[in-house]
Amino acid sequence: MKDKKSYYVTTPIYYPSADFHIGHCYTTIIADAIARYKRCSGFDVFYLTGTDEHGEKIQKKALEAGVSPQEYVDKIVSNAKDLWKSLNISYDKFIRTTDKEHVECVQEIFKKLYDKGDIYKGEYKGLYCTPCESFWTNTQLVDGKCPDCGRDVNEVSEEAYFFKLSKYQDRLVKYYDEHPDFIEPESRKNEMINNFIKPGLEDLCVSRTSFDWGIPVTFDDKHVVYVWLDALSNYISALGYLSEDDSKFKKYWPADLHIVGKEIVRFHTIVWPIMLMALDLPLPKKVFGHGWLVIDGGKISKSLGNYKDPREYIGLYGVDAVRYFVLREVPFGNDGVFSEEALINRTNGDLANVLGNLVNRTIGMINKYFDGVVTDTGVSEDVDKELIDLVMSTKDIVDNKMDDLRIADALDVIFDIFRRCNKYIDETMPWVLAKDENKSDRLNQVLYNLIESIRIGTVLLQPYLPDACNSIFEQINSNDIGFDTLDRFGYYKSGNKVGKAVVLFKRIEIDKK
Repeated sequence: MKDKKSYYVTTPIYYPSADFHIGHCYTTIIADAIARYKRCSGFDVFYLTGTDEHGEKIQKKALEAGVSPQEYVDKIVSNAKDLWKSLNISYDKFIRTTDKEHVECVQEIFKKLYDKGDIYKGEYKGLYCTPCESFWTNTQLVDGKCPDCGRDVNEVSEEAYFFKLSKYQDRLVKYYDEHPDFIEPESRKNEMINNFIKPGLEDLCVSRTSFDWGIPVTFDDKHVVYVWLDALSNYISALGYLSEDDSKFKKYWPADLHIVGKEIVRFHTIVWPIMLMALDLPLPKKVFGHGWLVIDGGKISKSLGNYKDPREYIGLYGVDAVRYFVLREVPFGNDGVFSEEALINRTNGDLANVLGNLVNRTIGMINKYFDGVVTDTGVSEDVDKELIDLVMSTKDIVDNKMDDLRIADALDVIFDIFRRCNKYIDETMPWVLAKDENKSDRLNQVLYNLIESIRIGTVLLQPYLPDACNSIFEQINSNDIGFDTLDRFGYYKSGNKVGKAVVLFKRIEIDKK
């Protein structure tokens, strides 16, 4: 049984590519914000991501490039790591399906299922989408094409091993019924039941012989393991399952949260849980299938030519502007529209006007009126209580939003602090208080309330915008940045001296971008 204070969150492992777009980043940024928030909340977090490096399409691309598949993936997998670094992704492990430990684990899993009778040899005749690495029936096609990517499928016929999905259908449905929160949002669960389970699960082809870039089946080496059985196993192979050191597996499994795109929910909520059932392992607590980032109503994709490398956006607007847009703009679970104009509007509105302007004004006034030293004088008025009550109620609300994976709503609640601070400045008018020597203590208190409110809001904001928050902590000269400092208003040390105000987010002119 895992430690109740541990938390295991995963993204799918990604096809290694030189052409990542902002849609790929969506899942990873969301998982990162959740992982960071849980760490701040005192959890021992394990955040896993990585690359899915086997399969027919990679073998074909390597052949086209005139290199071996291993050379091909070795060369471009660094692109993924560089992208995640540029986005401040705080993963704890980056797994590659070509890792020796993963290969050995998958081979043992395959043999274990074969020995149990849940994998058997047969012949596969059917339809296969190479780009999606997916098998389909005629009834599942849309206009004769792959229902996921819309591309052509090919008829294949070859000797193959099959996994008995059908054997576990009733048990899976029972699990859905007993664990109503296993698949979210609800629409994804309904899709799985209506489109795949009710028509009847067919046994899954789990090996291929028409290519050899994959994990060999140990007892029949002309077969390689089907890429999805290989890829899904990463969630436990990364923890040392079936290895000499399975301490991480004992500590972190079952996973608390798999975050996946809606196009691969089928694999994560049907194939993966049945694999785990067959292995007599507990199932993950939740699989969340989010929507897509779309442009003009269509999914962002290389084939449509409607994407840029995310590092271009980071270079133009900053990493936290990109992170904020992805986390704030898109209602988690639904599709969201991506555009540079929307990104700029979010940056100018929330980040530059609300947050950046607040921090700049507050530090500027402290430096102007008190040479940078802010003091808690205790001279309070009713308007202070309104501000403090809102600030102190925020943590519990954000906790609830994050537990429900309503990340955009959590961010909006945090920004309520900053919006309320700006209103508080208008209400208290520090520039008027500064003109009256008898109001010096009151002015000090107003500025102290502002700096402490900014500190608290920034502590809550740091899982989402780590760079900007580090800059704010430096500007206000505060080391009280842990969630354990949120239980009372007044951690900011009276008599502390703030630093110099630095522009956090520059306003972006659309016609100059």
